[in-house]
Amino acid sequence: MAPKDERVRDFLTTRRAKITPDMAGIPKGGGARRVPGLRREEVAMLSGVSVDYYTRIEKGDLTGVSDEVLDVLARALQLTDDESAYLYDLARTARRPSRARRRPKATAGVPQQVQLLIDAMSDIPVIALSKRLDVLASNALGRALFDMAFTSPTRRSSASPPNLASVVFLDPAAATFYDDLDNAAATCVRILRAQAGATPHDKQLIQLVGELSTRSTDFRSRWAAHDVGVHRAGRKTLHHHQVGELILGFEELTLDSSPSITLSAYIAEPASPTAERLQLLATWAATTAAAHP
Repeated sequence: MAPKDERVRDFLTTRRAKITPDMAGIPKGGGARRVPGLRREEVAMLSGVSVDYYTRIEKGDLTGVSDEVLDVLARALQLTDDESAYLYDLARTARRPSRARRRPKATAGVPQQVQLLIDAMSDIPVIALSKRLDVLASNALGRALFDMAFTSPTRRSSASPPNLASVVFLDPAAATFYDDLDNAAATCVRILRAQAGATPHDKQLIQLVGELSTRSTDFRSRWAAHDVGVHRAGRKTLHHHQVGELILGFEELTLDSSPSITLSAYIAEPASPTAERLQLLATWAATTAAAHP
């Protein structure tokens, strides 16, 4: 019997539940519907495959499923680019479980040249994140902006990097720091879920998800929703304990030389109250560094 992947089953089931007949252009017909979204036979019809074949796929058996079939399934279920990439990652693992997609080996820190680049961007806060949302490095302003993460009780030791997902779900101070904690939580889960598809054998990621699932009912329920996504750009409102409200745009930067690292850069509108407060934050960071070298 072919191996079945529960992640495939749960992902496809939750995506199917999100698509209504109206969204898919299917007449509702008469009678009450027993499912919130599309039926399996409706997805099969939209995909041009048999009901039995789609049922096998949705039960978690992706062995032998071609990329062309994955493409039509993605279109039928109206998957985003990130969700489609996740489905492909699950398929790679199912096809060759022992040879899942190889990713560059993650490091405990960042290369010296990357740290120099971060430090050179001294006018804006910058932090370097692993794909598991560990804060691997920062410049002085980034360290000051996320000061609460570096001092969070969720950090196992001074030698271990802060983890933003642990802060969001396990540190009560996160409710004050993040203006929209719900969005921060949803973003963390989407990123970790995408990474779990790409690197299913990452022991540190498995350990992190296990710990968060055990200690946070909120994380556990969000993880079960199988939402997937990658954070690339946007705006955040943060509340720093020293300078108050900061309304910041952010950009996620990837480096060809270090693909396992993402740089998060935070930008204030020129001449805005936030820009002034970032200057105050820089002064506070310099004072703190002088007092505690």
